[in-house]
Amino acid sequence: MKIDIGAAELRHDPEEGYVGNVRFRVEGHPEEYEITLFSKKGKEWEYGLHFAAESGSEERIDAIEAFLEEDDDAFDALIRAALDAENKV
Repeated sequence: MKIDIGAAELRHDPEEGYVGNVRFRVEGHPEEYEITLFSKKGKEWEYGLHFAAESGSEERIDAIEAFLEEDDDAFDALIRAALDAENKV
């Protein structure tokens, strides 16, 4: 799957850790997705995946989630986009 990263942001609070959002599109999917990233220290990341605007099919979002679980490079690209957004502030 090919992803196209759009808007990204990341906030850091010394006590709460990192919280960020990255919007992205997947080739062949009409919906835009958003991933919310969480990390206490910026090393190990948890996430929540959802549709950015209008809902789409559950099968598509499940496929994206499986893809991100299996493809470390794609997941890391989303994290880098959020980290890059933080560094631009």
